[in-house]
Amino acid sequence: MRKIVFAGLGGVLLCATVASATGPHFRTDAFRTSAGELVITVVGHATLMMAWGGKVLHIDPVTGQADYTKMPKADLILVTHEHADHLDPAAIGLIRTQRTAVLASAEAARRIPGAVVLKNGDVRTVQGVRIEAVPAYNLVHMRKSGVPFHPRGIGNGYIVTFGDTRVYIAGDTENTPEMKRLKGIDIAFLPMNLPYTMTPEMVADAAKAFRPKILYLYHTSGTDTGRLVNLLRDAGGIEVRTKNP
Repeated sequence: MRKIVFAGLGGVLLCATVASATGPHFRTDAFRTSAGELVITVVGHATLMMAWGGKVLHIDPVTGQADYTKMPKADLILVTHEHADHLDPAAIGLIRTQRTAVLASAEAARRIPGAVVLKNGDVRTVQGVRIEAVPAYNLVHMRKSGVPFHPRGIGNGYIVTFGDTRVYIAGDTENTPEMKRLKGIDIAFLPMNLPYTMTPEMVADAAKAFRPKILYLYHTSGTDTGRLVNLLRDAGGIEVRTKNP
């Protein structure tokens, strides 16, 4: 067990003890929701784990980010899209049980037997957790062929609702109009690395538009996160967090 300090969404500093079953190099934060504590573990790159209401949710589990033979079994698994740093059938196999629900984009679901397909705009409640699929795509960054790294209509981001707390996991995307129109996001995970996702300026633009209370930077791959911190220094009301507490 290890003790961590965390911030409630109302800004009140709280303290809790969280089981350190996930590894000492992961960041683990906890938050109050209207229906109990939400514990978020930032595993690495685009891989996350969340625990709430006795359920464990894994997002884009990848064996290169954790030893999944030692990770908690999943009640829910979300996969944003089919790229190998987000979709790893081996990791899914290690944490999946007969009771695990797997939700994925259509392209990812082709490689996951029994997965439920969520298309952009779909909403589904699974095991008491509301999940909304949000478009995730590139507007600017393209391959040499002129095709976007992430074409529109293929990948998902997800809004996951835990009680009264809405968590947005963006997946691989840029600052799309759909992202900038989001409302009521408490916690957001936004990617920031080139050429595949966003520049710090794009992240700042999106964050200022939909104004999450807490913004985690993930999928950064060596990007200077300090630039984003400086860009949001005067934004007010947005707390920026990185993988390392």
